[in-house]
Amino acid sequence: MSAFIQQLPALIGVVIGALGSYLAIVRGDQARFRREQVARWEERRLAVYADYARALKKSVTLTYRVASHLGNDPHPHPLSPEDAAPLLAEATFARDPSGEALVLLGSPQVVEKARAWVVLVMEMEQFLRERTHDPEAWQALLERQRAGREGYYRAVREDLALPPGHSARWPLPLPHLHT
Repeated sequence: MSAFIQQLPALIGVVIGALGSYLAIVRGDQARFRREQVARWEERRLAVYADYARALKKSVTLTYRVASHLGNDPHPHPLSPEDAAPLLAEATFARDPSGEALVLLGSPQVVEKARAWVVLVMEMEQFLRERTHDPEAWQALLERQRAGREGYYRAVREDLALPPGHSARWPLPLPHLHT
C-alpha cells in the first residue's frame, strides 16, 4: 500500500492534467464554434442587406426612366408610365421578401435606415404616378433618395464593422447618368 500512496500524487497530477487538458479543448471548441456562428450570421446579414439594396435600386432605376419620359430627368432610356407599370409592380413585389428578411436579420439601426430609404423611393413612385412635370422637384427628391441610400449603407457598414465606403457620388462625364 505504501507504493500506491507514493504513486498517488503522480496519479492525481495525471488525472488533474488530463481533466485540465480536456476542459481547455472543450472551451477552445466552444469559442471556435461561437466565432464561426457569428461569422455565418454576419455573412447572412450582409447577403440580406445587399439583396434589399439591389431590390430597391431596381425600383429607383425604373423611376429614373419614367421621370425621363415625363421630362423630369435626363436618363438616356426613357420609359412610359404604361410600359413601366408592370416592371414597377414586379420590383415592388421583389422587394417585399427581401424587406422581410431584412426585418428578421437586420439590426434595428439598419432596418430604420432601410425604412427611411424605401419611403423616399415610394415618394418618387408617387411623384411619377401623378405624372408630375417639375424637374427641380424631381432633382430635390433624387438628392433625398441618395442621402437615404447613403444612410442605409453607412448603417450596414457600422453593423458589420466594415470600413467606411465610398459615397457612390462621383462626377460623370455624361450629365444624363445617375448614381
